[in-house]
Amino acid sequence: MFTQKRLARLKWACRRGMLELDVLLLPFVEQSFADLSFEQQETFERLLTSDDPDLYAWMMGHEKCDDPEFAKMVALVVNRVRV
Repeated sequence: MFTQKRLARLKWACRRGMLELDVLLLPFVEQSFADLSFEQQETFERLLTSDDPDLYAWMMGHEKCDDPEFAKMVALVVNRVRV
């Protein structure tokens, strides 16, 4: 379920140790998270439990994510923020 409390928690989780991740993740949550399916929302929340170096490598295209669900979510984040 999408609530303001959940949104606030996600925004906090998007504040990472790397500015490059902050500028990708926070706008995605603010602009697109509510439009995701329940399954996609769950995947995004699990993705946020990943380490910053892994997230950075995946988001910047330096490495490919082995988890297919994470790989789809990474592509969705990068493509939605680019537009």
